[in-house]
Amino acid sequence: MSESSSRREFLKTAALAPLAVGALGATAARAAIAPPKRVGPPLLKVSCNAYSFAKALGPGGTGTLSLVAFAEFCAQAGFEGIDPTGYYFPGYEKNGPGVPTDKFIYELKRRAFDLGLGFSGTGIGNNFTLADPPARAIDVQRIKNWSEVAAKLGAPVLRVFADTQLRAQTWESASKGAKRDDVGKWIADDIRACADHAAKFGVIIGVQNHGDFIKTADDLISLLKRIDSPWCGAIVDTGYFRADDVYAEMAKAAPYAVNWQIKQSPLGVEKEAEVPTDVKRLIKIVRTSGYRGYLPIETLSPRGGTGPAYDPFQLVPKFLAEVRQAIAQTA
Repeated sequence: MSESSSRREFLKTAALAPLAVGALGATAARAAIAPPKRVGPPLLKVSCNAYSFAKALGPGGTGTLSLVAFAEFCAQAGFEGIDPTGYYFPGYEKNGPGVPTDKFIYELKRRAFDLGLGFSGTGIGNNFTLADPPARAIDVQRIKNWSEVAAKLGAPVLRVFADTQLRAQTWESASKGAKRDDVGKWIADDIRACADHAAKFGVIIGVQNHGDFIKTADDLISLLKRIDSPWCGAIVDTGYFRADDVYAEMAKAAPYAVNWQIKQSPLGVEKEAEVPTDVKRLIKIVRTSGYRGYLPIETLSPRGGTGPAYDPFQLVPKFLAEVRQAIAQTA
């Protein structure tokens, strides 16, 4: 090829480059809302969500059980990983951006390594349906700060809420009667800002269906599409869909999962004895979706003190055995 021909080809390619970039941008945007592309057979590991030990751990780590002791219990019970909820770290602030010291983070990380445990994720509380922008801004900053904590731990996913987490309130009352579409925009804009920050540290923001704004898989998927970030995905909470067929909801949301919350009942803690989770059916759904990763389990203490005394030290290993059996039976 002559020098002049080479130059013409170069100029032609250069002229088309902006169009190629534009096309790539469009593809990237579409990819951001698509389910993760997975390869290989399903690979399932089980972790324990620290919320199962909420009372023992105590707010800000003030209980009788430390996070290190929690990790040691999980290792002894046979878990592959842990999900240490932010509430139980020293320095956590319910209404502020506080975080634990690096010293504490790295001591927990080192002990988990010695125990052979991975971090399946971590999570914090927030309320993005509030009508007060400054209050939502505090939650945004807390999530940004904790995405950095997650990165230091080596936790790939930070769990957040889209819904109202305020007792005796709905998203309508928390938003002071705002239209659903407007509230959806608040939530999407706030979570997108968090995901943009978390991406700088290699952490994925996981949106958990836990509340009354997200009742179905369609609600969850619609929000993810509105957020439109490759650094945001679904935390499929198996105990909080509100529909006639909750397993169909799980199956629909499963392809978008970046993590899970496996509960003892699909209808909430009050129905655990009456309607226990069909764990084998659930694991089949997980496998069909092609998911590869951790399945954090979470047991809950019934509200109001009714029924038998809640003992996570007995209940968690029992539920772990059920999940392990289902994984083996569906392999």
